[in-house]
Amino acid sequence: MIYLDNAATTPVKAEVLKTMLPFFSEYYGNASNVYSLSLVSRRALDSAREAVAKAVNAKLPAEIFFTGCGTEADNLAVIGIAKSRREQGNHIITSAVEHHAVLNACDYLRREGFEITKLPVDKFGLVRPEQVAEALRPDTVLVSIMTANNEVGTLEPIAEIADAVRGHQAYFHTDAIQAIGAAPIDVQNTGIDALSISAHKFGGPKGVGALYLRTGVRPLPVNYGGGQERGLRSGTENVAGIVGLAKAISLAYRNFEEKISLWKSKRDYLIKNILEKVPYAQLTGHPERRLPGHASFVFAGVEGESLVMQLDRQGICASSGAACASSALGVSHVLEAMKTPQARGSLRLTVDWEIDYADLDKAVEAIAKSVKKLQSRAPKSSFAELR
Repeated sequence: MIYLDNAATTPVKAEVLKTMLPFFSEYYGNASNVYSLSLVSRRALDSAREAVAKAVNAKLPAEIFFTGCGTEADNLAVIGIAKSRREQGNHIITSAVEHHAVLNACDYLRREGFEITKLPVDKFGLVRPEQVAEALRPDTVLVSIMTANNEVGTLEPIAEIADAVRGHQAYFHTDAIQAIGAAPIDVQNTGIDALSISAHKFGGPKGVGALYLRTGVRPLPVNYGGGQERGLRSGTENVAGIVGLAKAISLAYRNFEEKISLWKSKRDYLIKNILEKVPYAQLTGHPERRLPGHASFVFAGVEGESLVMQLDRQGICASSGAACASSALGVSHVLEAMKTPQARGSLRLTVDWEIDYADLDKAVEAIAKSVKKLQSRAPKSSFAELR
């Protein structure tokens, strides 16, 4: 098997699993209790908070709150912040290419009486900071723009967007779920007020996430119960998962520059070979401002889902877009917002920095073979938009 779908999920690193295992059976205490077994869990949570804070350069470990997943972190940031600031205004700014965890949260808030401005993007999927500045209103309470796009890999100008929001009453949230471990994150120097994380995107386990909240930013809870996570996220803490998240994020930023250099080389090698060897192929997303392991394309005369199934038969794991929406047939909202031609023929390939060049060559050969096979069945009109 050649795995080229790391944007969907990553395998749990061996060191991460080793760190987690004791908290399933040996140190299984509920972190909310006060006896010694539970205090081991409590100390593990404290250490994990410190590790995540260090990774994103938060000022204090207390600015990190653990959640059940990245979607929950996005919901807590978007819905929780908006509702907590309703007296200050009811206007929210986001973009047309956000993950559905943000877009659907905004749709919910619209039904609750909030006004949503959904900014357009250019052909590369970029939001312009000046667009954000122009969209700000006296009643804007939240701006939510992702750090990196999960479907096309484009890195947004987050520092510049934060500058555009600075001095306004609005808080700035970024969904950094695809960017953690693949791009440097510095919440203090960038001016980010809230940032979402999901462990399984960088070698951690599924079912655990985190939310950074700058001191003073206090969303309303979106779930209620025993008041864990200082009253912000009720529910018994997944100690093993949280420990795994902390270990994974620490490993992700170890020897970071060296890994990024290797990652980019392999990504560029993949892109170059596909554009040279696959007919009617077009790169999607920004050609340079993109995640180091992310390559995404559209192919004329091809249905993305059919291509993914063809590749699966050859032992290659890839996707036609966001994994959480892969069963929903139709044009990606991201490619639609970018006005990408042949958007139904999309393919997302996301590599780990450790992948062999030989595996990349095999993948390119399989993709070229599969695309040509599918194109041979397509009507000539399918090739009009790509040359």
